[in-house]
Amino acid sequence: MSRGRVRSVRPRRAAVLSVHTSPLEQPGTGDAGGMNVYVVETSKRLADLGVEVEIFTRATSSDLPPVCELAPGVTVRHLTAGPFEGLCKEDLPSQLCALTSGLLRVEAQHEAGYFDLVHSHYWLSGQVGWLATERWGVPLVHTAHTLAKVKNLALADGDTPEPLRRVVGEEQVIAAAARLVANTTQEARDLVHLYDADASRVVTIAPGVDLEQFRPGEASAARTRLGVPPDAVLLLFVGRLQPLKAPDVLLQAAQRLLEQDPSLAGRLQVAVVGGPSGSGFDEPTFLHRLAAELDVTVRFEPPAEPDRLRDWYVAADLVAVPSHNESFGLVALEAQACGTPVVATRVGGLRTTVRDGVSGLLVDGHSAEDWAGALEQGLAHRSRLSLGALEHASGYSWGRTAHGLLTTYRDVLTPSSLAATS
Repeated sequence: MSRGRVRSVRPRRAAVLSVHTSPLEQPGTGDAGGMNVYVVETSKRLADLGVEVEIFTRATSSDLPPVCELAPGVTVRHLTAGPFEGLCKEDLPSQLCALTSGLLRVEAQHEAGYFDLVHSHYWLSGQVGWLATERWGVPLVHTAHTLAKVKNLALADGDTPEPLRRVVGEEQVIAAAARLVANTTQEARDLVHLYDADASRVVTIAPGVDLEQFRPGEASAARTRLGVPPDAVLLLFVGRLQPLKAPDVLLQAAQRLLEQDPSLAGRLQVAVVGGPSGSGFDEPTFLHRLAAELDVTVRFEPPAEPDRLRDWYVAADLVAVPSHNESFGLVALEAQACGTPVVATRVGGLRTTVRDGVSGLLVDGHSAEDWAGALEQGLAHRSRLSLGALEHASGYSWGRTAHGLLTTYRDVLTPSSLAATS
């Protein structure tokens, strides 16, 4: 006798946890980066699909309202945990009880079953979500964004390994989650092989890009707005300034390019758009000193709002992503959506985000010599790679990501799924 088809349950309301960094913060400095963009964009589009989203994050100022609207159907709740300022991400494990208590108090003000599920982002949120879902009897969906064991396998020189408490914390959350959302197939493999995750609970859903915001434009007009000379050869780095992201590799490669091609003298420029993060705070002037030592023209810019960031992508000849590891590499996708080829390290999600030889070039390792060669090749084939970049980026959108998440939410809410994960 065949079984009848189990009808999936459509979620009404999701608690989204991003406790260590607020979706209201400007990406590109501190702890704010691609994950912040991910939380904002997927939450807005899930709301468009009929799911009310409440995002929980730690309050970092006494001036912040307890609740504010991010977009129709999306609210942000600020939880008080520890001092408002001077508390870095590494100190947050001491505040997990306070964060969990704040989350439970919010839910207690409503009728039972107010939230249908919890979606946690990063391991700290996963710890809070794990306890909340056990209390409420609802599923936990977790997105790691970065994994300690992966980061520790690809540390930059002088960078600090992720501590054991994070590794153990990730293992606990991965074991508890009803579904683990991986950004790429490589991350899915890492979850299974490095953390013994149950493969049946891992689903791969690629992040997206705002194709309306990040689109091709007139380079000359963008350069005029930014004050970039029209004849400049512009290499661009966008992101948080820390050893993991390796902006120093771009500076060293630019210096090699100048040595190999003297005609670039006076025209080659590097733009670095971002602010210090993590161990980058230990030596905030390191890149400035390096630029002076290498005699490379570098323009340092703070993190940019979307319109200005698009101008930088459009104005650049190439965008460099020399990270030691990236779970996905949102900057690479934004650049390609603007028609700008990307030169990136062949690691993690960048192997998916950049199509080698089509939308950009992938480099093995961080040798300045190899990077200079890749940049030279990218400049020589920019027109062809630009077309490939546009085509490749067109396959990604936040709407597609949100539909994938909604399918996952519905899956974990079906009676058969709940029974299997209880």
